[in-house]
Order: sequence, then structure tokens, then C-alpha cells
Amino acid sequence: MSSDSAAREEGRDESGTPGTEPVWDVVVVGGGPAGASAAHAAAAAGRRVLLLEKSELPRYKTCGGGIIGPSRDALPPGFRLPLRDRIHAVTFSHNGRMVRTRRSRRMLFGLVNRPEFDAGLVDAARAAGAEVRTGVAVSRVEQHGPSVPDRRTVAVVLGDGRTLLARAVVGADGSAGRIGAHVGVKLAQVDLGLEAEIPVPASVAEDWAGRVLIDWGPIPGSYGWVFPKGDTLTVGVISARGEGSATKRYLDDFIGRLGLAGFEPSISSGHLTRCRSEDSPLSRGRVIVCGDAAGLLEPWTREGISFALRSGRLAGEWAVRIAEAQDAVDARRQALNYAFAIKAGLGVEMGVGRRLLALFERRPGLFHAAITGFPPAWRAFAQITRGTTSLADIVRTHPLARRVLSGMDRG
Repeated sequence: MSSDSAAREEGRDESGTPGTEPVWDVVVVGGGPAGASAAHAAAAAGRRVLLLEKSELPRYKTCGGGIIGPSRDALPPGFRLPLRDRIHAVTFSHNGRMVRTRRSRRMLFGLVNRPEFDAGLVDAARAAGAEVRTGVAVSRVEQHGPSVPDRRTVAVVLGDGRTLLARAVVGADGSAGRIGAHVGVKLAQVDLGLEAEIPVPASVAEDWAGRVLIDWGPIPGSYGWVFPKGDTLTVGVISARGEGSATKRYLDDFIGRLGLAGFEPSISSGHLTRCRSEDSPLSRGRVIVCGDAAGLLEPWTREGISFALRSGRLAGEWAVRIAEAQDAVDARRQALNYAFAIKAGLGVEMGVGRRLLALFERRPGLFHAAITGFPPAWRAFAQITRGTTSLADIVRTHPLARRVLSGMDRG
């Protein structure tokens, strides 16, 4: 048995101090898709990983639960999606009008309930070797001071005052979390999403099976959705923060005109989504952020699951390298490499999404007409949801899309 293994069995740290926890290679704060993916990636690399989640699992999360191709492709190997429905058709409307349904022989995307999905990802991280502790809140992280024994260590201070030590920390504790504040994440776009989980009788559920509704809303940049999940419909809307009353009216009107006002929601919830500014940091010392904690999501659709899974996996991989760094210079180099990987992939997609959101805010009718009446636009939508292409790829490789976007930018 190695000295490290013996120390861990006796509850000692690497220096052999009795009665203390080991120095973790990686501590991940937050047990959502980003955090679970980071913990899985680091644990799969053979490192000592601790995943902390302040809630008990499973727990509810305001989210439509759409699993598009990029999300599916970023899942841990062997992960089985707990799909509640497989979507082959999309009904589009423009504030309840000009309703049109487009269909596909191949599945466009799947739908999950977030409590099941998130708990499954945490189980996958645990199976890869990560230790999971739920019901544990993190108060702050410290990289200097009496709690930090050396420059290779980060102190994770828990809500009850206890301190854990790590060689690297991944912040995945949400857009309003403590780790993003420590890193200094800056936000450029904040939106309010409102959602209701509505149980419906079998006759209503049958009408929605395999089909979602997307409604371009009355508030600039807003839209609504209906996602079927067996005997429950997830109905929600999203728009810019500051339009709270109008957003609530939009949801109420939306539910009413769908004929669902007579059904009592089992859950009604709200959530703020936050997009990072382009110059926002992704690291500070040996601490990096991913997912919502980093403000990573698609600005137009506000889709965040694929961004969480992809950035979480990258964060876990680069946290391993940061943990191995012997000095501050090398740790900084690895953190910058992580930031470059995020910006080169997800950052490019976010840049295109920002442009599309600005255009959508001005011309929602044009978007509706294109996606319902222009076959190349529908094919692009289907390919993006399946994961065979991305917004960035379409703009980069299709001259017409590039010209249209550039012309609308100028106009």
C-alpha cells in the first residue's frame, strides 16, 4: 500500500497529520450537469475528487429539460438518458398566431425531467470514483491566508465553518453562486424564465406526445414553450429581466390560449439565466468556473444543458492539470488553456447567438417566416437540435447565412 493510500485510510492528509481530511486533488462545488460532468472527468482520470452539492438529490430545477445533440454527445460514456419523450415535430407560432407544425422522420431531440437527469449524472460521477456529499453548502474559497498551508492549495470553507483543502477547485454552483463571485465573473445578459409543471389527463397528453410548441412572444427577445413529459406538460416563457410583470402576463395568456388554464400546476417556479460578457474571467488562481457559474449558455435560446455538460467536462480535464501544477505559473498556464478551449468552442457559439438574439428582438416575424416557410432554415434547425451542426458552423460554412446575418447586422 502506498503512503498516500495509507494516509487516506487513516484519515490523514498527505503530510500525515492525524485527524484531518486528505488534500483533495479536485473539489467540485455544485451537483448540476456542469459539476457532475467535471467530477466525472476528473475522477475518470484517476484523481481524488470531491463533489459538493448544497441540496439533497434529486431536486427540482426550473428548466425545459430538452436534450439536444450536443448534450447527448457530451454525456459520460454509457450514460442512459431517462427520456420522458422523443420529439419528432415542432409547432411554431408567433404570439399565438400563424401556427405551423414541421415534422421529421428522425428524432430531433429528447426530453428529461431534471431531477432524474441530474441525479443520474451525479451517480455516474460517483461510479467513476468521485466522493459525493449532499446537503453541504460552501461559504467561500480562499487562496491566501492562515487556512491555506501552501501556494499549491485552495481552502474550501463550508457553511458550518469546516475547511477542506484542494489542489484545484471547479465552481459549478450556479450563476448566483459563491465561486463565480470569487473568480469575478461578469454578466452581459440576464433573463427571467417562468415555468409551470402541469399534470394533464391522458387524452391531452396524447395530443402532445412527440411534439413541442415554440411560440415567439410579445416582448422583444421572448419566447414560450410546451414540452411534453408523459402525463405532465412543462410550460414556460422567458424574456429579459426587468419585464417581470409582462413576462408573468405572457405565461398566463400562453397557458390560457393553450386551453390549459383549468389544470392545476404541480410546480410553478422562476429562474434567472445569466450570460457572461465576452471579457469575463473563467479562472482565478487554482479556481475555475463552468456552466451557469461561468455564465455559459446560448444567448438566443438560453439553452444551457449542453453548455453545462461540455464546459463541465473541459473543466474537469483541466482541473486535473491545475492540480498537478507545482507552482503558480504552471497553474496559471493550465487555467488559461482551459479558458482558451472554452472561448474557441462555446465562446464562438455564444457570439453567434448574441447576434441572432439582437436580430430576433427586432424581427421575430422574419424568424418565424424563415423557419416555417424556408426549407433550408428548417433543415438548419433540425441539424442543430440533432447535433450534426451548430449555429457557428452554419454561419461559417454557408455563404448565404453569413450574408443574411451580416446584412441584418448593418440594417
